Amino acid sequence: MLLIQYTLIYASVLILVALGGMFSERSGVINLGLEGTMVFGALGGAFVLCLMPEGSSALSIVVSTLFVSAAAGMVFSLLLAVAAIQFKADQTLVGTAMNMLATAAATVVVKSYNNAISGGTNPSAILDYIETRKAFVIKTPLIELNWYMVVTLVLLIVSCVVLYKTRFGLRLISCGEHPQAADSVGINVYKMRYSGVLISGFCGGIGGIIYVSAVNSQWDFIYGVAGAGFLALAVMIFGQWKPVRIALAALLFGVFRAIADTYSGFDFLVHLVPGEVYKTLPYIISLIVLAFTSKKSRAPKAEGIPYDKSVR
Repeated sequence: MLLIQYTLIYASVLILVALGGMFSERSGVINLGLEGTMVFGALGGAFVLCLMPEGSSALSIVVSTLFVSAAAGMVFSLLLAVAAIQFKADQTLVGTAMNMLATAAATVVVKSYNNAISGGTNPSAILDYIETRKAFVIKTPLIELNWYMVVTLVLLIVSCVVLYKTRFGLRLISCGEHPQAADSVGINVYKMRYSGVLISGFCGGIGGIIYVSAVNSQWDFIYGVAGAGFLALAVMIFGQWKPVRIALAALLFGVFRAIADTYSGFDFLVHLVPGEVYKTLPYIISLIVLAFTSKKSRAPKAEGIPYDKSVR
């Protein structure tokens, strides 16, 4: 049961972050900064969990944490939006810089906070939220679920509807495929691309707080989110930028990520290979999957190409 629980948790993270990346890239903006977006979302949500007054209701904790995480992710994603859309900077370089900035900035902020409240005796980058994270738990007779899973399912359904059944979604897709054609019929390409990147920040921020708090009672921000953002990118590519396929790919990757955390509970796995192999398994699988599927991948045609209104 623990394996199933962890699989659902990690799949939730990967689904949300990959969906965020999908919206950004469907609009035409490559978002390699998902890792950094997750870190900032995790930072905002973790501070809420730490600072919520004792006795706060579970509903207020859940809503506040999700809201701040999403808002932090959106604010951070504006760096990519402004640089890539407004100033037409290289999107790959901007995303890479965002990832480096996020972990460093989060570490400095948390260390400064811990130093301030401890009078200089605790310089660590660790935030604790042992009690408040329990607000997310949904206990059932068979398995322990949490509200993060419910939110993920809702956002997955909403993403499917928005992308394929609404005017906004169809316009977003057109901006990632043929921005000049979209502009010629009156669609504001810049506005749609900003929207795609902000949605990416929204989903990435929530994915970040799920990653650091659904399983853990504390988190050391020195480690960022341990490459989860890059795994989400692999899930997005493997899922062909389509919500349902992304969800299925996330479940597959979630199983291997869960095995890395729960293998010690299975005697036959403990004696099969060294523990370090299980820890690296999700990343090895992502490399293998992408190596065999990337040639058949069909990314949005205008992805990564800055839009110039003067060019037809």
